[in-house]
Amino acid sequence: MSGAPSVFLVDDDRDLRKAMQQTLELAGFTVSPFAGATEALAELSAGFEGVVISDIRMPGMDGLALFRKIAELDADLPVILVTGHGDIPMAVQAIQDGVYDFIAKPFAADRLVQSARRAQEKRRLVMENRALRQAAEAASESLPLIGQTPVMERLRQTLRHIADTDVDVLVAGETGSGKEVVATLLHQWSRRRNGNFVALNCGALPETVIESELFGHEPGAFTGAVKKRIGRIEHASGGTLFLDEIEAMPPATQVKMLRVLEAREITPLGTNTIRPVDIRVVAAAKIDLGDPAERGDFREDLYYRLNVVTLSIPPLRERREDVPLLFSHFLKRASERFGREVPEISAATRDHLMSHPWPGNVRELSHFAERVALGVEGNPGKPATRPVTTSTGTLPERLERYEADILKEALTAHRGNVQETLTALGIPRKTFYDKLQRHGINRADYAGRTTGEEG
Repeated sequence: MSGAPSVFLVDDDRDLRKAMQQTLELAGFTVSPFAGATEALAELSAGFEGVVISDIRMPGMDGLALFRKIAELDADLPVILVTGHGDIPMAVQAIQDGVYDFIAKPFAADRLVQSARRAQEKRRLVMENRALRQAAEAASESLPLIGQTPVMERLRQTLRHIADTDVDVLVAGETGSGKEVVATLLHQWSRRRNGNFVALNCGALPETVIESELFGHEPGAFTGAVKKRIGRIEHASGGTLFLDEIEAMPPATQVKMLRVLEAREITPLGTNTIRPVDIRVVAAAKIDLGDPAERGDFREDLYYRLNVVTLSIPPLRERREDVPLLFSHFLKRASERFGREVPEISAATRDHLMSHPWPGNVRELSHFAERVALGVEGNPGKPATRPVTTSTGTLPERLERYEADILKEALTAHRGNVQETLTALGIPRKTFYDKLQRHGINRADYAGRTTGEEG
């Protein structure tokens, strides 16, 4: 939503309509005044981003009838009804039917403004959720590398450009950033799509097993080799071989892998027979293999043989604008899998999405979406039993309550982690503990199951 918040103001009383219009405009609203409900309905659409404020007692179509028409148009469009007749049963029924608020005349200007602001905030969240759902649905299931930031657009363009070239590719990115997704897309968008996509995590296999997994073996090649085994490389012939965490590949295996990349042939364990293979290799690393300090004992010649094309996947913290869209996609997918209704994204959850550093990247975000879909995450931005800061009391008393709320919000958002909370609040450790003691707040009450005090 952009620009000033909008209000459709409907009242047949010309003087009162002008007075309410002036009040709302002084509060920052853009007001469209109407003398009758029919006139307002003619200008209203389901995509209206504002709220409607209407008198009840009007000639022709009254405010309740207007509300029912609006509910048919868009059930989530907030309607505030105003009446001078103090009809309590009518007010109760109207609220039960879905009217956002009911204001009885005479009313203070602040009462009207505050109700309009709350309704506008609700409408803003509704429209943002709709936009995210539409964007997530527009992201085809064949295009899981979701993102609208320029860096992701360029990455997808590069993938499509090189998909059919059969060039070997090195993918760099942090844990959980989507390296296997990139490898899968390179396979799906290439002419090798009908062949096998074979993935192997080099860091998950011990040195004694990895060569057999990669190259295969003949019966009797080693103790326990009772039958022939086709290795991952040969199984990927005609398709794509994805080697994740290639930096963990043992040096001896690296030598043999270099031979595969140069000659496109393998020699299984236990035989001298050379077998040709038609593969494309996509390798992924969590470290910068181009940096000798990080590369360690990884062979420089193997790095340069793999480094024909290097694709770098940015971490989520460097493309925060994509986080809401990704989260909406994962939330919809998780809700469908768990058989749940897709929950609305609250303001607190949205704040958490944009402020959390996401060290686990897309994988962490996906797991967070699953917890939200299951209803076990709650609102990460505020405690479930947050006390309401009222406007009563002296200024020091109200400031004290407000400070306590902020401390509780920060502790909840960071699951009781002291260092993260200190960073978020920007205060020294001693000041933090002094404030906890003064407000009677127990940090341990906000700690997650596995989160302890750090730092």
